[in-house]
Amino acid sequence: MTGEPAVDPRAVVGQAAGRGHVVAWGLWDWGSSAFNAVILTFVFSVYLTDKVGDDLPGGVSPSAWLGWALGLAGFAVALTAPISGQRFDASAKRKGSLGALTTLTILSMVLMFFVHDDYRYFWLGLVLLGFGSAFFELAGVPYNAMLRQVSTPDDVGRVSGFGWAMGYFGGIFILLISYFGFISGHGDNRGLLGVPVDDGTNIRLVAMLAAVWFAAFALPVLLVVPELPRTNADPGAARAGFFGSYRVLWRDLRELWAVDRRTVGFLVASAIFRDGLAGVFTFGAILAVRVYGIADSDVLLFGIAANVVAALGAVTAGRFDDRIGPKIVIVVSLIAMVICGIALLIVSGPTMFWVFGLLLTIFVGPAQSAARSFLTRLAPPGREGQMFGLYTTTGRAVSFLAPALFGFFVWAFDADRAGIVGILAVLALGLAALLPVRGPERNAA
Repeated sequence: MTGEPAVDPRAVVGQAAGRGHVVAWGLWDWGSSAFNAVILTFVFSVYLTDKVGDDLPGGVSPSAWLGWALGLAGFAVALTAPISGQRFDASAKRKGSLGALTTLTILSMVLMFFVHDDYRYFWLGLVLLGFGSAFFELAGVPYNAMLRQVSTPDDVGRVSGFGWAMGYFGGIFILLISYFGFISGHGDNRGLLGVPVDDGTNIRLVAMLAAVWFAAFALPVLLVVPELPRTNADPGAARAGFFGSYRVLWRDLRELWAVDRRTVGFLVASAIFRDGLAGVFTFGAILAVRVYGIADSDVLLFGIAANVVAALGAVTAGRFDDRIGPKIVIVVSLIAMVICGIALLIVSGPTMFWVFGLLLTIFVGPAQSAARSFLTRLAPPGREGQMFGLYTTTGRAVSFLAPALFGFFVWAFDADRAGIVGILAVLALGLAALLPVRGPERNAA
């Protein structure tokens, strides 16, 4: 702790709201998409389970091991995110914590280069994915908390939408570069660069590329946006130890429940509908191929188109967020998604999936962006990190809903199409939980 006097927590609001600060903040989202898109979803995780673990001895499949590793990482995140965010705020090291967690994530990505195409390296890849996933999710806590620093109450919706859009577009660009540069084609050498596939060299180089991409675009926010000033928003939090931090957290939650229960209500509602939003992308590709007859080769094209329309939706909705409030944006988005989902239950064929699938995903970005601005407007000034830590934890706590209900309806009706009902049920449940929650005041600080 420094001897500097604590400032009023309201000084945090708009502390770095210049255009350059906003762009620097959004570039972290652009760069971080390399971990989500390349490492966790489309490239490295597939290489790990399909190639490295292909001849893994024992009766447990590589996919099961991956699921358990990521589940364990998620459990660790759920336990530590609230007190981590709390300490980032209280110690005035929000940017420093973002830098440290980003560096640890990038280091995990760099080390993935040493995961050779041999089952003996499967465990190294599994550990790196687990730790990388945990560091990445924890990095999202101080990053989201910085939204209040780089925005004002009048433009928080637009800034949040800009950040989400940067993430979507960044993911598209790094995937295209990876695919055409290192993966596309047939034979012993792949991509426009002619990289050899022997020993997984092309995929291991993609992991290195993703690490460099993340590092390059994470630097601006660390260099441009100033550190959080030390505030007096949460007495005792900075001096509390690990277990003491949980006592401070419990005290703050009791206070929050007594003063403004809508924050607790929103955390619960958003956790539910955000799991439904995740389910849209998680199971979209499976449904596209197995139900609507989309060719395997066209799935990536649909994924790119879906990310583009979700990004455009997030940018557009940001303006409505600032004018009419984030709650209305979320409610309209969820209702529209349920309607499009019902239409998908009825229609058939690739063309109809393209039409209603893209209509559905155009509302994913607005809902995600408005949820972030909603909590930013509600969070007590100086305690944004703690609130976004709880945001992460509650999301983790219900992350089983969409997968479980998707699987249940597929099993109950013996039809993949019926899984859509499970996703729609989660979205509808989240909408029902959100409706009684009063929206934040437009100029809440």
